[in-house]
Amino acid sequence: MSKQSNLRGVVEAVSVVLVSFFGAVLIISLLMSNKSDGTSSNAMVVDNSEQNTQPVAQVAVADESPASSGSISAEKIVQANCAMCHAAGLMNAPKIGDAGQWAPRIAQGKETLISHAINGIRTMPAKGGNAALSDEEVAAAVVHMVNASGGSF
Repeated sequence: MSKQSNLRGVVEAVSVVLVSFFGAVLIISLLMSNKSDGTSSNAMVVDNSEQNTQPVAQVAVADESPASSGSISAEKIVQANCAMCHAAGLMNAPKIGDAGQWAPRIAQGKETLISHAINGIRTMPAKGGNAALSDEEVAAAVVHMVNASGGSF
C-alpha cells in the first residue's frame, strides 16, 4: 500500500503544479487581451525609439579661411608655449618685456635667436617643448617676444 500512496502523492503534486501553471497563463492572457484603447504596444515602442534615436548634439565646422590656414598666431603660440617660462623668468629665461634681459640676446641677431628656439639651448627644449609647431610658427613667436621686449625684428 505504500507504493500506491507514494504514486498518488506524486500524481497529486504534478497535477497541482500543472493546474497552477495553466491557470497563471490563462489569467495573464486574459489581462493582456483586455486592452480597450486599441493601441498596440509595438506602435508605442516604435514611436519612442524614433524619439530616442535623435542626435543629442551637432558639430559645427569652422570655415577654412586664408587667415586660419593651419598656422597659429604668434601671440597664441607665445601664450600657450613660451610664456610658461618667459613670463616668470623660470630657469633663467629672459622675461617678456624686460629689455635689459633681452638686449644681449637681441644683439646675437634674429637668425641665431630663431635657431636657438627651434633647436633648443641650455635648459630650453627645442620648439619650446612643442614639437608640433612648425619652424615658421616658432620664428613668429620669437619675433613677437623680441618686439615686445624692446627689439624690432
